[in-house]
Amino acid sequence: MKLDGHSFRAIEAITAAPTGPTGGERIPWTTARDLLREECAQRVDPKVDEYRTLELARLEAALERLRNMEESVRTVMSRQHITVNNGRVIRVPNALTGEEEPVEDDTFILQAVDRLNRIEEQRRKTGEAIRRLLGLDAPTKVDAQVTEVTQADVELQEMLRNARAKVHLEEQGIIGGGTS
Repeated sequence: MKLDGHSFRAIEAITAAPTGPTGGERIPWTTARDLLREECAQRVDPKVDEYRTLELARLEAALERLRNMEESVRTVMSRQHITVNNGRVIRVPNALTGEEEPVEDDTFILQAVDRLNRIEEQRRKTGEAIRRLLGLDAPTKVDAQVTEVTQADVELQEMLRNARAKVHLEEQGIIGGGTS
């Protein structure tokens, strides 16, 4: 009945009817609520644990892929990259030896650093997903303050506005050289 959209109190009323599904045996709304919780515990909770296990395995596999990517990027960074223009290696004289040496190309290193930053960002997002999945994040503390405004408060605010307006008019009259 809950899946059909009935509230717990409606379920109590439906079951109390002689023509109801229980033949007039009333099920109190609290009992209906407890029965639903038990049913969810039997059907849903085991599936949640199974889903959590599968999702955790997927996230851990993603972390392993990121580790492999990082290793590949670091391998590329460790190699020497030389500058080539129109198929020719660019060379400059060494200030100490006078011999021409190839110019290193920093573009590959900069691209690798950028890639490492993206890998680290993805690793951070995956870590956040794991923390949420396992419920490791501390709950957010909410400090709510409720102020009740009564009719007397509204009337008092209106009186204050009127008094301020009256004082303002009197001040304008004094400044203008006459009274109002």
